Amino acid sequence: MTESSAVPPQDAAYTAAVIDLLGAIAYGELSAFERLAEDAKLAPTLEDKVAIGSMAAAEFAHLEKLHGRLRELGGDPYAAMSAFQVGFDDFHAHTQPADWYEGLIKAYVGEGIAADFYREIAAYLDADTRDLIVAALADAGQSAFVVERVRAGIAEDHRLGGRLALWGRRLMGEALTQAQRVAAERDALSALLAGGVDRPGLDLAAIGRMFTRLTDRHGERMAELGLAS
Repeated sequence: MTESSAVPPQDAAYTAAVIDLLGAIAYGELSAFERLAEDAKLAPTLEDKVAIGSMAAAEFAHLEKLHGRLRELGGDPYAAMSAFQVGFDDFHAHTQPADWYEGLIKAYVGEGIAADFYREIAAYLDADTRDLIVAALADAGQSAFVVERVRAGIAEDHRLGGRLALWGRRLMGEALTQAQRVAAERDALSALLAGGVDRPGLDLAAIGRMFTRLTDRHGERMAELGLAS
């Protein structure tokens, strides 16, 4: 089987892993909602406030669908989310934006790295769960909005580009560390990545390739913003 193959084993270990993964994604969506709501306060215009508010609302809508799937699997959505609260909150505490532009970069780059990571894992899940995760991680409109605003800001002040490039690199490092921690510290997720006799898994080489893909996609996002990665 290829790295993108997926089969739908319905054993208890698999279900526990899916509940873990959905819990992580759900808390990430809640965190994104909260951070975007805060970012809206820094927005320089009413148009920007409404745009950020719309993105926050989209994240919350994703959260409700994830909760529904968790209940279908017999999980408690809040218990599943709480397992990841400390880790995510620590990440956000270490990557607090200093201004409007840093908030935009975090919404686009930071959330993008997390989404790429979860989509990679989703390739090993049953079709229903995989499709839900892909939909929940879909662009909520932030890409075009952030790229336009950041490029306009750099055009007005070329010094901004250097600062934001450094910020983007810091976000990349923190996000990859967080992703590795999530995968390593949760036994169910580790078992899911390792695979089994009835389903594919990731060996060390495949995991290395996965993180290379995450790094490459980060570089593409930074290039879209007009920033060096």
